[in-house]
Amino acid sequence: MLSFASDYTEGACEEILQKLAETNRESLPGYGMDRYCQSAARKIQEATGCPEAEVYFLVGGTQTNAAVISSMLAPYEGVVAAQTGHVSIHEAGAIEYTGHKVLQLPEKDGKIDPADLQEYLQNFEADANHDHMVFPGMVYLSHPTEYGTLYSRKELQAISEICRSYEIPLYLDGARLGYGLAGEKNDLSLSEIAHLCDVFYIGGTKVGAFCGEAVVFGEKKNVPAHFITRIKQQGALLAKGRLLGIQFDVLFTDGLYERLGRHAVEMAAALKKGLKQRGYTFFRESPTNQQFVILENDRMEQIEKEVSVSFWERYDEDHTVVRFATSWATREADLEHLWEILDRIEAEREK
Repeated sequence: MLSFASDYTEGACEEILQKLAETNRESLPGYGMDRYCQSAARKIQEATGCPEAEVYFLVGGTQTNAAVISSMLAPYEGVVAAQTGHVSIHEAGAIEYTGHKVLQLPEKDGKIDPADLQEYLQNFEADANHDHMVFPGMVYLSHPTEYGTLYSRKELQAISEICRSYEIPLYLDGARLGYGLAGEKNDLSLSEIAHLCDVFYIGGTKVGAFCGEAVVFGEKKNVPAHFITRIKQQGALLAKGRLLGIQFDVLFTDGLYERLGRHAVEMAAALKKGLKQRGYTFFRESPTNQQFVILENDRMEQIEKEVSVSFWERYDEDHTVVRFATSWATREADLEHLWEILDRIEAEREK
């Protein structure tokens, strides 16, 4: 089965595999106190241009979102997110499970519009009954979004300014940040993200690592009190923290993270070109590694017999939106195989 279902269907890049094997028999402290975690943190501080940044390594995206958001919110606060945000629809109520509501705003190309955020916060403060409501205590973004779209520098600056004017933290989910930074239309640097957001994370699980997300607080004052304890309390503190540190130490050596992201986006551009040449209709334009295509249901059924793709949403009674995702591991040979399958299916449909 040829897979374009997601960007974490393979294991880890060879550089990580080699380093894990080389360091396997080393005896190291646990819980992220080892020298590899410390080295990875220093490299991330340098890459973000935040020499005082606090860096914490967690295992997965949902776990990271739940730990960060619940640790930074007061009991009466919720987190503002786009209605299509990952915490809104694809985390099984993980945020609500911690006792905090996700406060949804309309999405525009998968993003929160700064004007909508400004209006929402203004209306909340102006509501005479807001003491009886869930307070907006944080804003959540993802870059790329669930639809592979990107915030521009202008948009992120505007949202950052709004958050700071209302004194609420801005949190950016970077599960696919490597692909966002390499996106065709991206005009944001890692350093700019670090300085515009109060906290964000660099995704490893989807960008070449077995698992792992690096949470970055650009300034120490942004770190919640006793954050390690809170991570531990939620079962999110990995005893063998070395597994995360080693992977990020490798990813942030000699530009590997950037190269992996760039490769996936180049493969996605070739995928998009090939699909457009074959007459496929795109649901939304994405400059990153996720491409969303509208398929007739019977065509989708034929394709899924040989190619693994992700169901995204129903388009209408006869059509479905599916996602084709490339990754750090996608090969040109995979694309050639895909074209063979699609061309054969089309030829059979025309008979």
